Formats: sequence, structure tokens, C-alpha cells
Amino acid sequence: MAKIARIPITNVYANGDYTGRILVGPEEQPMNVILDTGSSALALDGKKYHPSLSSGDQSTKLAQTTAYDDGSSWTGAVIKTGISIGDGKACLLLNDANAAIAYLSKDMFDSCDGILGLAYAYLDDAFTMPEDTWAHKYLETQVRTGRHGQLKPYLTQLAEEGVTSDKMAFLTRRSLIHVGGGANDPLNQGWMIVGGGEECTDLYTGGFKTVKVLSDKWYNTNLKAIIVGNGDPIAGRMEGPKGSSSNSIVDSGTASLEVSKQMFRALLSKLTPAQQELLTKSVLDDKPVANSALDLPNWPTLTFVLQGEDGDVSLQVAPNNYWQVNTDKAGSAAAAITEGSAGFTTLGLPLMNGYFTIFDGEADGGRGVIKFATRAA
Repeated sequence: MAKIARIPITNVYANGDYTGRILVGPEEQPMNVILDTGSSALALDGKKYHPSLSSGDQSTKLAQTTAYDDGSSWTGAVIKTGISIGDGKACLLLNDANAAIAYLSKDMFDSCDGILGLAYAYLDDAFTMPEDTWAHKYLETQVRTGRHGQLKPYLTQLAEEGVTSDKMAFLTRRSLIHVGGGANDPLNQGWMIVGGGEECTDLYTGGFKTVKVLSDKWYNTNLKAIIVGNGDPIAGRMEGPKGSSSNSIVDSGTASLEVSKQMFRALLSKLTPAQQELLTKSVLDDKPVANSALDLPNWPTLTFVLQGEDGDVSLQVAPNNYWQVNTDKAGSAAAAITEGSAGFTTLGLPLMNGYFTIFDGEADGGRGVIKFATRAA
């Protein structure tokens, strides 16, 4: 019987992104890794994990190099090693996991130890090089000259070996760090469920709404409209930019709602002049806003309408989720909305903060679905 693990997570080590603990290698070294449904590679900071080739870690001729939308990047050597997640009887162990040891990185790991990509194999690019990559440590430009292929991501490996299901769920409360209590602040804590979700009835109330996934690349979705308060819907483009599989994705590794340029401008126009000024100050001018200036009860709820399995699905983001109070300092707020690229929206943590969210990679013939139920208090 496949196991299910419940992992405590926190947003304090990666500047808002959630991290959880895994155990790596023959010594079961604890590593705190970013949990990212917008990528697929498992990479560990080479300054914090040193492969023990004499004790069981295996080097390879594979290398990986990855760059993210925020400008961060890493390049590393792929090794085979033991990785486990969860504790006690719920511990999920994979003895031959693919892990890149990042010997080069830029603006990547902050106070955490690595990143665990949770999307599909399409994004887990790897390159076969002439020599052992841990011994030779090829540069990024050299890596990209290698023979291109894909690795199996960690969750896919776990599922194929029958350890658990290719499924995960999240409960989060914030998308930016709540100052004051650090890692012990309940607002900075949450849960990740590996291998399940529906059975965790203490983490949600009511039934699930199921959003269709259009491509097994990212968790690609079709954003049909945004509704500001009780206003008329702001229609989204039916297709995303050239080369994309859809007009939107749901991403646990993004701390904001990155709304497409057209929809963001339309959203802004539906606010009061005072609200437009505050949102512009935070989003476009990148300046803090005083909590006392917001008057949050008078801000509208944002409703995101997505294509579902059986008709449209409406998901609501309350003002206290798209405005994050007490962020950089007590009394200071920041908008968790940003202006994204043309025709494409990334639905990050603010959408998930009000829900218990299941990413089911096995549903719909392996294409997956995303399920949302109201988060328990």
C-alpha cells in the first residue's frame, strides 16, 4: 500500500517561498528545500551538501543548468543518492534519486539548502557530458553543448517504484513572511502532503472544485476571466503567448499573482482612485504601504474563473491574501499582485492561501488536475 507523508513547511528561509525538510545521502543529512510546482529538478546547494562517493553516493556524466524568471540560476552535477521525506512510518525513501549538486549558483538558495521541483519530466532537462560531471564541474555554456535529455523528477520516481502516489497537497496561510514570530509564527507555517490529500479532512472544509490541467509541462490552466468584486468579468485571452501550452499556470513557487499586463491594467481600472494609487505604489513603484492606509474591508474580493473538468470553476482571493500586511516590518504592507508578461498569468501562493490545494499528477490519464477546497482555519 502506497504511503502518505505529512510534512511541516515554512516560508521564512526562502523569502516567502515555502520549504520543507528532506534527508539526503548515506548520512541522511537534513536539507531544507524550496517546494516548487513551477519546476521539476531537485537541486542541492553544493556549499551545503558534499557527495560522499565512498559511502554510497554515485556520480554520473549528467549535468543540469536552470534559470528562473526572477533571474536566479544554478548549474550542477547529477548524482544518484538516497533521499527521504517524512518521518517514522510515513517516511518515503527513494534509494536512487536524481539530485543535482549545484556548484555554481546566482541569487538562488538564500537561507535554504536547495529546491525540489514538483512539476513534470518535461522541465527536468539534463545533459550528458564527456566526463564525470562532479569531477569536472562544467560551466553553464559547456553543459548546454551536451546531449540533451530528461530526468525523472523525484515524485515521479517515488510513484513508479510504488512508494507513493504522484500527488501532493498544500495548506499555506501567507505568501510573504509575517514579521514578528519567525519560523514559530503560525502564519509562516503550513503543511505539504506527499502522496495524497483528500484523506486530510482536518485541513479543509466542504467539497473540492476541480480545475482542468491542459498540459503535463507545468500545471497549465485556462484562465477565462477575473472578476473584481461584483463587476463585469475581465476576459482572458483564450491562448497564451507563442510557445506556451496555455494562458496560465498554478505555481506554489511564486509569491504573488502575476497577472498578465492587459488584465492587470483592467483590474486596476475597476478600483477606486484611492485604491488605484495604493496598488500602483506597491506594485509599480515598489514602495511599502502602511497597514493603516489600506482599509482592507473596503477592498473587493478577486474571483479567478478557470476551466474546470465539468464547467467553469470560480476561486476567490480575499483582500487579506492579495495584500500581505506586516511584511518587511510591523505596520507595513505589500501587494501580492504583480504585473506579468503579456497574455500569461501565474497564479501563485495568494490563490492557494485561502484553499487546501491538491496537485494530482495521476488524474486525467497522467495530465493531472488541481483541486481546491476551503482551507480549515
